[in-house]
Amino acid sequence: QVQLVESGGGSVQAGGSLRLSCAISRYTPSTSCMGWFRQVPGKERESVAQIDPVGATRYADSVQGRWTISRDNARSPLTLYLQMNSLKPGDTGMYYCAVRPDSWCGGVRPFDYWGQGTQVTVDS
Repeated sequence: QVQLVESGGGSVQAGGSLRLSCAISRYTPSTSCMGWFRQVPGKERESVAQIDPVGATRYADSVQGRWTISRDNARSPLTLYLQMNSLKPGDTGMYYCAVRPDSWCGGVRPFDYWGQGTQVTVDS
């Protein structure tokens, strides 16, 4: 079955950087929308970044200009990244990667596969 494993989370001071990785195994669709999501206790999970099959990206307003999502289709296993710069205490949360077979990232189709999450804590 499809497996997504996140890594790279941790604790960092405000202004610092982290790079999250998501290794995606046993996933065969040739086109897919991939994304990173953040969950904070007491709040709904929110999308922070998504990337479509041709590399077009979109970001939540709160992270636009600070973070970069990318994917390495040539790597085995397929890997999704999130470069997080200029981190703020408000970025603290559990981060999940997700993927769905799709030709774009628009619309409201749910993501089919999710990782277990990696915690990011930003101290002021």
